[in-house]
Amino acid sequence: MKKWLWIIAGTLAALVGAMWAIGEMLPQGHVASRQARYTQSPAAIWQAITEAEKFPQWRADVKSVARKLEKNGLPAWVETSDSGEIPLEVTEMTAPRRLVTKIADASLPFGGAWTFEIAAVEGGATLRITENGEVYPPIFRFLSRFVFGHAATIEQYLKALGRKFGEDVSPEA
Repeated sequence: MKKWLWIIAGTLAALVGAMWAIGEMLPQGHVASRQARYTQSPAAIWQAITEAEKFPQWRADVKSVARKLEKNGLPAWVETSDSGEIPLEVTEMTAPRRLVTKIADASLPFGGAWTFEIAAVEGGATLRITENGEVYPPIFRFLSRFVFGHAATIEQYLKALGRKFGEDVSPEA
């Protein structure tokens, strides 16, 4: 029995070591992009993605939002989820077509910016989100790349926005 415990422990240690080593070889930065089509107007999508205080009503991952003082005349807030608090600030805002937000806390194990681009199309609009992200700890880089996928959070966001509007959307690259 004791021998099997050592074998299991050794295997787990080797697995974690391999994940760390592979993660160490991966770049910290990545770019991921997804798009979804909605039957809503660009103005309706713009309103939904810029009213941060209403995020908890349609984004299951967001428990609460607290507004912060504006930075350079642009909105800033803190999103609270099961993963903790993430301070965000807007760095660019061109209604109703382009919004850029960035994580405003260098102490987190990840960082980066999301660029939201809204385009009018026949019968509605598309929303493309591009993440210019960074993942610092090697194990998290491994998990982000090979387990979750860099675009997982973007896809979750686009689907949640669709549910807000009563639509079933399929994000695409």
